[in-house]
Amino acid sequence: MPTNLDRASGFLGGLLNTLTERGRSLLGLSAPPMTKTELISLGETLLSRRGEATGVALANSLLAGYAAATEENKLAFLTALADLFGPDMQQLNKALDAVRESDASPDAVEKLLKAAEPRRQELIRRLNLAPGGTASLVRMREALLAHAANHPQLKYVDSDFVHLFASWFNRGFLVLQKIDWTTPANILEKIIRYEQVHAIRNWDDLRARLAPPDRRCYGFFHPQLVDEPLIFVEVALTRDIPASIEPLLDLTRAPIDAKDATTAVFYSISNTQKGLGGISFGNFLIKQVVEEIKRELPNVHTFVTLSPAPNFAAWLKRQRADNSPLIDDAAQSALNELDRPDWFDDADAAERIKAAMLPLAAYYFLEAKNSRGQPVDSVARFHLGNGARLERLNFLGDRSPNGMRQSYGLMVNYLYALGDIENNHEAFAEKGQIAASSAVRKALPSRLHVVETPAN
Repeated sequence: MPTNLDRASGFLGGLLNTLTERGRSLLGLSAPPMTKTELISLGETLLSRRGEATGVALANSLLAGYAAATEENKLAFLTALADLFGPDMQQLNKALDAVRESDASPDAVEKLLKAAEPRRQELIRRLNLAPGGTASLVRMREALLAHAANHPQLKYVDSDFVHLFASWFNRGFLVLQKIDWTTPANILEKIIRYEQVHAIRNWDDLRARLAPPDRRCYGFFHPQLVDEPLIFVEVALTRDIPASIEPLLDLTRAPIDAKDATTAVFYSISNTQKGLGGISFGNFLIKQVVEEIKRELPNVHTFVTLSPAPNFAAWLKRQRADNSPLIDDAAQSALNELDRPDWFDDADAAERIKAAMLPLAAYYFLEAKNSRGQPVDSVARFHLGNGARLERLNFLGDRSPNGMRQSYGLMVNYLYALGDIENNHEAFAEKGQIAASSAVRKALPSRLHVVETPAN
């Protein structure tokens, strides 16, 4: 039975369609696809119009024309946003003169700020008024990011997208929803497709992650993308902190009662929209999920991740290839066995590799920095920035092909100690200090306190 929300959405959708059709009729707009010249001209026209009906129609037509355009014409429109839709230089120079002449009066400064805003920001705002405009703009930015490396001018357009998206996808607009086996199938299909950490093989695999009493999944949704989780986290309720992912994903395991759990394990966090890259949701998600679980299950008092180390294998390969002073002869000899595809099935070889690898892993997390002075590991930057503590290094925690490829199986536990989160966050953000357990720090021998050239 339709809900009041469904009826309201249907009414608003019909109203917008009516406005669009009337506007198209008034303007005599043709159907897509459009050439790059038509797309650019339509953008200029949209900026010049004031009527609501024509504005919605123009926005809808431009987005439809862009979606149906060839890849060449899409790129031409994106580069035109950079080249042709920047600030109005005449107005900007006039505003600059006024600021100088008025000794920076508040009115003159306000006009300067308005004149300095690129025209494409207002164009993007107007495009957002079209039915489905938000989703279309997210896809447009995804395309822009794919071309950014070869077209440097697009970075200015991207900055404007990020500026606007940061407001439109503000935490205040996001809705936390529990995702379980009763969630509509179209959303569950997207969970399978969007899972980025531990691939979901089939519906049985998905059911094992959602249906048992000791499993939870939560996602953030946005009112303009109602069937699209922006980010979701999968949680295992356990009696202790796990060192390996395999038992958590085992389809034959025996579930426990949620009331017997003491630990909530965040074992997979997936962002779903490439067009929203750089817009942070994860920190809010984890903190709100912690509150949800605490409210539902007061018996759970430990909150921890079981995280991948996606950059570790590449980093270690560089150290080996460069004969890094971090690696002595004995360690190099042991690590040479990593080149064998089945090394982890040889217990003696695995022990030698473990003895050589874990001190280097401790260095990787505690000391190695990129060119910006931050930890080289992307997942570490995320959790440490959220106030977590680096709790434990888990050798061969992920034996899957992906786990072996990205980290030689290494996994990490980050502990969210609720009383320490804010202090850890401040120390990391202000001073670059990494909160780590004594066990991790002891794994770092004194010989590894050497200067390393930062990685990019």
